[in-house]
Amino acid sequence: MKLKTIKEIKNLKGKRVLVRVDFNCPIKNGRVIDDTRIQAALETIKYLIQQKAIVILISHLRDPEGKKNLKYSLKPIYKHLKLKTKNYKLQTTNLRFINDCVGEKVKKEIATMKPGEIILLENLRFYDGEEKNDLKFAKQLAEFADLYINDAFSVCHRAHVSVSAITRYLPAYAGFRLEKEVKNLSQVLVKPLHPFIVLMGGVKISTKIKTIENLTKKADQILIGGALANTFLKIKGINIGTSFYEPTMIEVAKELAKNKKIILPLDVKTKCKIKKSKCKMTIQNLKLDKLNKIKDEEFNILDIGPKTVELFQKYLKTAKTIIWNGPMGLFEEKFFDQGTKEMVKIILNNRKAKIIIGGGETIASLREAISNFQFSISKPNIFISTGGGAMLEFLEGKILPGIKPLIN
Repeated sequence: MKLKTIKEIKNLKGKRVLVRVDFNCPIKNGRVIDDTRIQAALETIKYLIQQKAIVILISHLRDPEGKKNLKYSLKPIYKHLKLKTKNYKLQTTNLRFINDCVGEKVKKEIATMKPGEIILLENLRFYDGEEKNDLKFAKQLAEFADLYINDAFSVCHRAHVSVSAITRYLPAYAGFRLEKEVKNLSQVLVKPLHPFIVLMGGVKISTKIKTIENLTKKADQILIGGALANTFLKIKGINIGTSFYEPTMIEVAKELAKNKKIILPLDVKTKCKIKKSKCKMTIQNLKLDKLNKIKDEEFNILDIGPKTVELFQKYLKTAKTIIWNGPMGLFEEKFFDQGTKEMVKIILNNRKAKIIIGGGETIASLREAISNFQFSISKPNIFISTGGGAMLEFLEGKILPGIKPLIN
């Protein structure tokens, strides 16, 4: 898939460039606590500054439901950018923020900007037109700029104004980060090296079923862990206690489970509530056949067990292509993070494979598992996708709404 990219624009000097970034970062007490998404957009922003463009950054922050709610303001992102300007090596003459994203006030502020300056506009989702893909709202945004660049892969699966309708009114191009996302994900769909192994975890099978179905046509094995596996275990008649599963996905899972490429856990780590005991809770590794012998306990499956780790390792250590999306258990709790930590170790130790890792929880579990996160992900064979839902839908084989207008 070849995209129209930022490099194809011949003269950017003095041009007003509307850049869709994803600055939907976690914020605590008014401070950014993880700037991974900001760093993903820096290459494009720096290039535009060097080319003496006027840079207008637009983003959303969580979901204020179409209302102006200061709780969801992008001002903490602006403060973070100001604070980190030197660290990020943003050689800009000026960095501004304005507390709106459309209207006369914004228009006048942009009119005073000089080449090489940056302005961050307020949360796009303060207006309900953004999520409705409203053409009127798209026109209001478009009047500020000469060009549009999409560098927010993580929202490309959304048919929103800032990724879709805006392209009707401005010449549209992909930023560097978006180009890398499409290139890396396309590579594993079109020409993966084999053995090609997919590791899928997380909670809901409903959000990943189409991706799994598409990848069964291309991958050699798909390893299923996390709560995702519970629905598969349920259809095999295995007692999963009070563990989360999706009853509406039973029939779909039955069909998928017939595929020999689907590899399920051999054992699990459980948290049991024992009724007739002084000890209220017990944690243990159990083989699947032992689960059906549990009578008195209410239990939850919260991680994969050591036999499953060994099984998954057998496939992952010889893989030439690996896609990983979703943790293997409740990694936030130390008793149930072992399966995920072992997968991190196994995957990162495979230096011969092309590795793609994506999904918010997956990256959080990766960060949790390794102390020097930046060093570990800088290896040339590893690509960390900024997309969660967008990555999954791309791997379904879909042409995403935010990417379709950029195809050359």
